[in-house]
Amino acid sequence: MGKQTASPSQRTGLLMKQPNMNRVLVALGPLAAAGVYFFGWRAAGVLAACTAVGFGAEWLMARRAGIRVSTACFVTCWLYALSLPPTVPLGVAAVGVVVAIVFGKMVFGGFGRNFANPAIVGRAFVYLCFPDDLTNAFVPAFRGFPGGLGHWSFASLHHLPEHFAAAGGQVVDAVGQASPMWVAREYGFDAVGQATSWLNVFLGGIGGVFQAPGEQGARVLAAGSIGEGCGPLILLGAAYLLLTRTANWRLMAGGFAGLAAANALFRNVLGFSGLGQVPPLAWQLAAGSTLYVLVFMVTDPVSAPKKRPAQLAYGVLIGFLMVLLRWRGVFVAAASFTVLLGNLVGPLLDLGSEAWEQRRKGSPAPAAERAAQ
Repeated sequence: MGKQTASPSQRTGLLMKQPNMNRVLVALGPLAAAGVYFFGWRAAGVLAACTAVGFGAEWLMARRAGIRVSTACFVTCWLYALSLPPTVPLGVAAVGVVVAIVFGKMVFGGFGRNFANPAIVGRAFVYLCFPDDLTNAFVPAFRGFPGGLGHWSFASLHHLPEHFAAAGGQVVDAVGQASPMWVAREYGFDAVGQATSWLNVFLGGIGGVFQAPGEQGARVLAAGSIGEGCGPLILLGAAYLLLTRTANWRLMAGGFAGLAAANALFRNVLGFSGLGQVPPLAWQLAAGSTLYVLVFMVTDPVSAPKKRPAQLAYGVLIGFLMVLLRWRGVFVAAASFTVLLGNLVGPLLDLGSEAWEQRRKGSPAPAAERAAQ
């Protein structure tokens, strides 16, 4: 990255003041606390490791460029960390956050110049480069009080709790099992219903055992990433971001509209509602990272379009692709790739929106050319 010329105000202090980014951290705070409750204190360890490594990476790059570290650095670190499984190897988490900060943002010149959401860049990188560590790091959520507050990690237990007795009692049987979205895609919703309820999936207390068709013995249903499970807290964060005008409502509403439209088209109109096809809309929202992505990732103000019509189209595109790629794509966890595709198309949507506005209002260019002649 070339050296930038910094103003005197940029050279004073360590952090760039960004009140909007502080509010995003406030919205993410309850999800971080819920992550500890559901998965133990190792979730806090993942968050702390990502924050420390990410801050160090941005500080080194910013120091060389003569600018300050942005508060958005912590937002990127938190968004990335909360998108990881709770028992992900810390080395893998560290590699991903360096990619997010350095290659997702700083090589383009720092905050405000990146074309893609840095947290998504890091998440997609580790998902593709370390698939076993990402998909085998799922564990069930602790249930009841004090939940994970009294444990380091579910994987550190010697025996499974009583409600997992049908799985054989060994903790290793729980680690590496599939998340609800994958189980529903491979075995159907009846298999998920054996282990848990839709309400538990929505609240984040995912766990239990199910009998996979054609297999002997029970399997353990595992939760997903640290911050994606508790739907009420994600919706609470969405309300806070919208009320404080931190997040753009068009981006968020467009995402939900695109998701609902794709679900209705493929499931209700075209009839793709069987095993391994398109799940119900309520399940799309509750399971996986849908709410987390639509509320916190799609609304990134830097990588999203700036024109109003383009913002709506951008959200609709990502929501629509989320349903399509989960259904037809190789990866069930397709949300990261839908956001990256949206980031790539975003500038084109801005250009199209600008051209449409000029055409609607009448461009002054032809008149000016005629006057010159």
